[in-house]
Amino acid sequence: MNLETPSQENLKILLDEIADHLSIVNRTIMDAKDYDLNKYSELKSLYDLIKQKGHLSTLETQAFIEELRNTRK
Repeated sequence: MNLETPSQENLKILLDEIADHLSIVNRTIMDAKDYDLNKYSELKSLYDLIKQKGHLSTLETQAFIEELRNTRK
């Protein structure tokens, strides 16, 4: 799986994995069609940081969710 190339399929994979890691219950906010593919690099950076960081504090989780909110259409 190569997530370096922006595509709707890769965007969906990123969002699904971010939602899993952040334990997001309401998955409707993570629908790939609600995100701009032009912001793929920002989402990929968030994804990479979450994967690297491992466990997140409550404040960190809230900050990531706020960043996701900012990248939505």
